[in-house]
Amino acid sequence: MPDTKYIFVTGGVTSSLGKGIIAASLAKLLQARGYKTTIQKLDPYINVDPGTLNPYEHGECYVTDDGAETDLDLGHYERFLNVKTSQANNVTTGRIYQSVIEKERRGEFLGKTVQVVPHITNEIKERIQILGNSGEYDIVITEIGGTVGDIESLPYIEAVRQLLWELGDGNGIVIHLTLVPFLSAAGELKTKPTQHSVKTLMESGIKADVLVCRTEHEISDEIKQKLALFCNVKKEAVIQSIDVATIYDVPIMMQQEGLDTVVLQKLALPDSNKPDLTQWNEFLKRHKNPKSKVTIGLIGKYVELQDSYKSILESFIHAGAANEVKVKVRTIHSEHITEKNFEEKMKGLDGVLVAPGFGERGIEGKINAVQYARENGIPFLGICLGMQMAVIEYARNILGLKEANSTEMDEQTPDPVIDLMEEQKTITNMGGTMRLGAWDCKIRENTLVHQIYGGETAISERHRHRYEYNNDYREALENAGMVSSGINEETGLVETIELPSHPWFVGVQYHPEYKSTVANPHPLFVGFVKAVLQHKKQQTNASLA
Repeated sequence: MPDTKYIFVTGGVTSSLGKGIIAASLAKLLQARGYKTTIQKLDPYINVDPGTLNPYEHGECYVTDDGAETDLDLGHYERFLNVKTSQANNVTTGRIYQSVIEKERRGEFLGKTVQVVPHITNEIKERIQILGNSGEYDIVITEIGGTVGDIESLPYIEAVRQLLWELGDGNGIVIHLTLVPFLSAAGELKTKPTQHSVKTLMESGIKADVLVCRTEHEISDEIKQKLALFCNVKKEAVIQSIDVATIYDVPIMMQQEGLDTVVLQKLALPDSNKPDLTQWNEFLKRHKNPKSKVTIGLIGKYVELQDSYKSILESFIHAGAANEVKVKVRTIHSEHITEKNFEEKMKGLDGVLVAPGFGERGIEGKINAVQYARENGIPFLGICLGMQMAVIEYARNILGLKEANSTEMDEQTPDPVIDLMEEQKTITNMGGTMRLGAWDCKIRENTLVHQIYGGETAISERHRHRYEYNNDYREALENAGMVSSGINEETGLVETIELPSHPWFVGVQYHPEYKSTVANPHPLFVGFVKAVLQHKKQQTNASLA
C-alpha cells in the first residue's frame, strides 16, 4: 500500500469554474488538520510551458523558486498553503510529449512503436507520482486542466483511470467539479448538465467519488438527493460551492460543507483533528473589516484581463489586511496615458504601481505615470519593467538624457540605460531562456528597502526578465540621487532602486508578488500600502488645515 494518497480534481460542463481554488481550499483544510499536502496542475495545452503565452491568452505566467514558468493556479496553491511549488507541480502536454520523443530518440523503447497508450500515459503517471514518491507528502492533489470530454484531456483521464486501478481502493479518489445552472425563465436549478458531465467521465472508466457543484443559488436537499442518485455518489459527497465575496472564503465554505471530512473518509485517513484555521480567520476578519480605504493605480498593458496581474492583485489583498485597509485598485491602460492627459488620468490616486510586461506597446504611458508619481510625491512601486521605466524616466528628466531608453524598445538609443544582459545576446530561443527563478540580493544598509525588509541585508526573490539596469550609467544616476539599494553580488546587477528625496519611491527588478501569501504578506507590498495610507492621511489633513 502506497504511503501517499492521491486526489484528482476534474472539471465538467464549462471551464473557469475554479478547480484551482477548490483544490487549494481542500489542500488548506487538509494541511490545517496536520496532513502534509501539495497540489500539482496538469495542463492539456501543447506549449511546453506558459512562458511564451500572451497574458491575454492565459493570464499571468507564475514563476517558482526553481525557475519554472507555470500556470497561474500555482500562485493560488502557494498563497493558500504558504508552501513553495516547483517544476514538478506543473506539467503540460507539450512537456509530456517532448520527454517521450526524447526517450524514443535515445532508443529507450527498444524498437517498440511509441503510442499514446502505454507510452504517453506512463509518462503522465510518472509525473503525477514524482511528488508522492519524494516522501515529503501525505496527500498529493492533482488538478486536471480543461473540461472532461475535451480531446486534449483524454490521455490525462486515461492515465488517472490506470493509476486509480494500480493504487487500489482507498488510495486515490476523484473530485468532479461541475456547474448547476439556474434558469431564470423556469426559476429553478438544473442538474442535467452535471448528469451528462458525470456520464462522460464514466464513459472514460472513471467514477466520481465527490461532486462539487458550482452554483449561484442554494442547492436544496432534494436536488442533492437527485444528484447523488443519478451521479452514483453518496448524498454527503454532493458538495455545494456557492458564489462568495472572496476566494479566501472558499476554504471556510468547504469546511462547512464537510468536503475535507468526506475526502478523509474515502481515503481511509483519520479525521479526528479538526482544522486549525485561526490564522486564516484572523486574516479574513482584517480583510473584511478595514479601518480605511486607499486607491492605487495599477498602470499596465494587459489591464483588460484581471488574471494578467493576478499575483499583484492578491498581494494587495494580503498587504491591505496587514494594514487593516481596503485597497481599491484602479487599472489604467498605459497605452491611454499621454504627455497631454497623464495628470488627468492619474488624478485621485493615493499610490502608483507600474506593472511588469514585455515589448514597446504602451511604454511612454508608463514613463509618464512614473514622472507623475515622482514629481507629485506620490508613493510609487515599479516592478520589473516598472523599475526599468523609472530608471529611463529619471535619466531623461533629471540627467537630461532625452533619448535614454531600453534596447528592448529602441535598439538604436544613444543612451541604453536598460540593456540586454550579455549572456542573453546570443540566445535565439524564446522559451525558458530569461533570468528565471530565485536570485540572491544584497541590500544596502540604511536604505528604504533595508527598512522595508526589517533590517535584512540578504534576500532572495524571483525573477522573469531579459533586460537589466545598465551599470555604465550607475555612477551618473547615483550622483543625481537615484540610489541602487540592492545588488546581486554574483552578477553585479542592480536589483532595487529608490529615491531618498521622495516620500516612498521604490523600483525592483524582481517580482515580489510571486512570494506574497496569506500567512506571509510580502514586505514590499505591506510597506507600499502603509506609505500610501500615510500619504492619504497627510493629504486629507493638509486639505482640512
